[in-house]
Amino acid sequence: MKNPIHGLRLNPLLSCLLAGCTLTSALPAEPLRIEVPNDGDPYALSAALRQARELRRMGDDSVAEGVRIVLQEGTYRLVEPVLIRPEDSGTPEAPTLIEGEAGALPLISGGMPVEGWKQVKEAVAGLPEEAEGNVWVAEAPRIAGRQVEFRQMWIGAEKAMRARDHYDNDMRRILEWDKEARCGWIPAEDVKDISDLGTMEMVVHAMWAVSILRVRDIEVEGERARVTFHEPESRVQFEHPWPPVVIKETGNSAYFLTSHIAFLDEPGEWYQDLSAGKVYYWPREGEDLETVVPTIPVLEHLVFVEGSLDRPVEHVEIRNIQFSHAAWTRPSTHGHVPLQAGMYLLDAYKLGKPYGTPDKGGLENQAWIGRQTAAVSVSGASNITFSGCHFRQLGGSGLDIEEGASKVLVEGNLFRDIACNGVVMGKFSDRPIESHLPYDPSDERVLVQDVTVANNLVTDVANEDWGCVGIGAGFVRDVTIAHNEICDVSYTGISLGWGWTFTINAMRNNMVRANHIHHYGRRMYDTGGIYTLSPQPKSTITENFIHSIFRPEFVHDPNHWSYIYLDEGSSYFTVKDNWTEGLKYSTNANGPGNTWENNGPSVSAKILQKAGLEEDYRDLRRFATVRPEDPVELP
Repeated sequence: MKNPIHGLRLNPLLSCLLAGCTLTSALPAEPLRIEVPNDGDPYALSAALRQARELRRMGDDSVAEGVRIVLQEGTYRLVEPVLIRPEDSGTPEAPTLIEGEAGALPLISGGMPVEGWKQVKEAVAGLPEEAEGNVWVAEAPRIAGRQVEFRQMWIGAEKAMRARDHYDNDMRRILEWDKEARCGWIPAEDVKDISDLGTMEMVVHAMWAVSILRVRDIEVEGERARVTFHEPESRVQFEHPWPPVVIKETGNSAYFLTSHIAFLDEPGEWYQDLSAGKVYYWPREGEDLETVVPTIPVLEHLVFVEGSLDRPVEHVEIRNIQFSHAAWTRPSTHGHVPLQAGMYLLDAYKLGKPYGTPDKGGLENQAWIGRQTAAVSVSGASNITFSGCHFRQLGGSGLDIEEGASKVLVEGNLFRDIACNGVVMGKFSDRPIESHLPYDPSDERVLVQDVTVANNLVTDVANEDWGCVGIGAGFVRDVTIAHNEICDVSYTGISLGWGWTFTINAMRNNMVRANHIHHYGRRMYDTGGIYTLSPQPKSTITENFIHSIFRPEFVHDPNHWSYIYLDEGSSYFTVKDNWTEGLKYSTNANGPGNTWENNGPSVSAKILQKAGLEEDYRDLRRFATVRPEDPVELP
């Protein structure tokens, strides 16, 4: 085999050893085993993939039964994403397996440590009095001479909180929102002594989404303060009509301010001073920064499984690997104003003269969206499996199955401590296409179809972009979402569909069955345990177990929630045999063909017993951040 780097003809064993891998001769009828050393080389996994790729390319007999790429216990820190491409494909008889060694859960990390912490002993401008003597400081990490700007930090397994002025039920409410002047008015109490705004942001709660707005200026006038914001988010925020911020009937939006040293006033908070190149942190009780080194995310993407419609990636299985420390940086440079489920607005406005869409002539709300980043993305692929993996400590979303993907299995995984969506799949409108238009491509290969998401635990997700969901699907077909447990989510448990359209489109034959959804709506309402949009013929919502919505004090309308919520255009669904602790359901502007049968607290207890994680996967429940028996106010 010719090595393309050295120009030498090498046998497979020597070539792999030069790449730092260990290639083990396999017994007959077994996949070839390639061991990936955990020696600090950020390209170790990519080198192993290259070796397997070259062996397959040359038709080597050693890979006739497939390849097992085995990662050792420990952390593999990346400096760029791993790309799994069409040439890495296996076959049904000889798949490509990428896995942790027996009994191990190796970590693929996109982060780096923050080292050299010292306790702050001198005065720091703007630091609250109560923080003096409690805060530690380190030089912000740099790469290629540039400071790394980050939005998350973890101390071991615990996420630290970016310094903010108020938390959840203690948040203030906006006083006034001036769309013409593009400014907001807030109480001056928390900002009257702040002069240098630095990287301050304002996070605005707006029914089913939160906006992250970089603060440009604050002018205090008596007991009120006028706040303006940077572009492009200022234009988008003040032009888009939905969701509203000021609602006379139900109260103005709550908000909090973040990313300023003046807000670093309690244990567990951190602040990055970009101008000084420093990071400040107030350790929690028991945390020792000399022994537990904080980690910040650097890479936005960890793994791409990426092919094309004509040359897909096929027959790849990824199992027993943890993916952590992926960044979510766009709000720091562009702000973040979402439409729904974290899909951010590129442009949105109200039409002067409504002309809407072909099936919704009075529509005046126009929107074009972009898609959030994810730690692991799949596109142009078929017969892909993720099993036994942990998606933890992530900015952005966890796993994104984007387009041109079919026969994908996501089973027995953990999704925990994720800033945005846990699992997301399917088309959510292309960037140039208005979001209310139906999607039905002439080349059906581009669809996400025949996907099964089953027996996963999704917990503590949407913990930064509160309008994201546990499991989200856009325009998908033949998708099964079954036997998952979803809890401690800021908004909706399962969201299925897109488009707000009444026109038959690409979606059909989708099944949501036997999921256990509880403790949802932690921060956002206008929600459902299960939520749908647009026509989806022959789709079913059956045998799910839904209960225990949170009761946040700051939502606009405390009654605007449901166990099951069929929203605009939802049509041709069968909703049957779902156990919910009450009969609170929503059917907003539905289309025809929906059937409701035997739902509510009188449904057989067998539904409760069979819903959620099946027996072989129940050990995942030890990672749940909230359990059904934990107290919560029930309706």
